[in-house]
Amino acid sequence: MEEIETREKILEGTEALFMKYGIRSVTMDDIARHLSVSKKTLYQHFSDKDELVFKMSEMYLERSFRQYEQIALSSRNSIEELSKISVCMKHDMENLNPSMLYDLQKYHPKAWALYTDHKVKIISQSVMRNIHQGISDGYYRPEINADIIAIVRLILIEAAFNPELFPKDRFNFVEVQTQLFELFVHGMCTEKGKKLYRKYKVNTQITNHPNEAVL
Repeated sequence: MEEIETREKILEGTEALFMKYGIRSVTMDDIARHLSVSKKTLYQHFSDKDELVFKMSEMYLERSFRQYEQIALSSRNSIEELSKISVCMKHDMENLNPSMLYDLQKYHPKAWALYTDHKVKIISQSVMRNIHQGISDGYYRPEINADIIAIVRLILIEAAFNPELFPKDRFNFVEVQTQLFELFVHGMCTEKGKKLYRKYKVNTQITNHPNEAVL
C-alpha cells in the first residue's frame, strides 16, 4: 500500500510541476526537490523521465475522460453539455502551461501516441455524438457533417497550443482557447441553439459570480 501511495504522490506532484512549467524545463532533480524525496526513490518507481511522463499522461487522460463523461451523462441536451464543457475547459486551461502539448509531441513520442489515441477514440467520438444529438434536437444546423466538424474541433484545440500561431507574448492562452471554442459553437448552432447557449452561459455566470449578478 505504501508503495502505491508513494507512486501516486510522485505522479500528482509531477503533474503539478508540468502543468505550471511545461515538461521539458522540469528535471528529475526538480521533481525530487518538489516532493522532498530522493532521486533514488523516483527511479525505484519509474525507470526514467520518459516513463514518468507516460504514466502521468495516462493518469491525466483517464481523469479527463471520467470528468467529461460525467458532464455528458449529467447534461439534459447537447447545448447544456457544451456550456458545461466551456466552464470545465476554462478552468483546466487556466492551470495548464501551453508548452505541454508541444513538449509531448517533440520529446516524448510514447506519451504523444497515448494522447493521439485518446484524441481519436475519445474526444472525436464525443464531439460527433454531441453533434448528432444537437442536430436531432434542432440546436445545430442539419447540414453539418459531424465527421468533418469533429476533426475541425481537434485542430482548433491543438492550434491554441502552437506557439508559432499564438506566441505567448501576444496572446493569452485561455482567451485563445475560449475564442476558438465560441467560434466552434456558434458555427454549429441554429438560432434556437444560440439562444439556449446564451441562456446557459448567463446562468453559469450568475452561479459563479453571485455578487456580480446582484450588482
